[in-house]
Amino acid sequence: MSQIKIFGVDKKLIPIREKLSSVIHSCVMDALGMPENKRAHRFMPMEKENFFMPGGRTDAYTIIEISMIEGRTSETKKKLIRLLFDRIQEQVGISHMDLEICIHESPACNWGFRGMHGDEIKLNYDINV
Repeated sequence: MSQIKIFGVDKKLIPIREKLSSVIHSCVMDALGMPENKRAHRFMPMEKENFFMPGGRTDAYTIIEISMIEGRTSETKKKLIRLLFDRIQEQVGISHMDLEICIHESPACNWGFRGMHGDEIKLNYDINV
């Protein structure tokens, strides 16, 4: 299980959100083995005056926050981050400098979906990858 939030300047983020979502999901499928139908993305376009960013960034600056059930290895998470950096730059045009990624993990018992606790549901994909 994963939930992904994407933050960016509205005028830059809104026109690319469908393409960016597709690229992000391709990375999640390839790195984490998520099924095609398990896309849960939330776009958070912000007015530029409400989106402070570090120096050296452009209006394309984008933050991706990934919340997921713990269980993936460090190598798997690093693979996901690398795929996101490279595919987003190649396919969407956001430079590595304008992209920040953070993975937040929590135990399955802290999740609830489909009316059940996350540690009680049988998923159709493995999280211990």
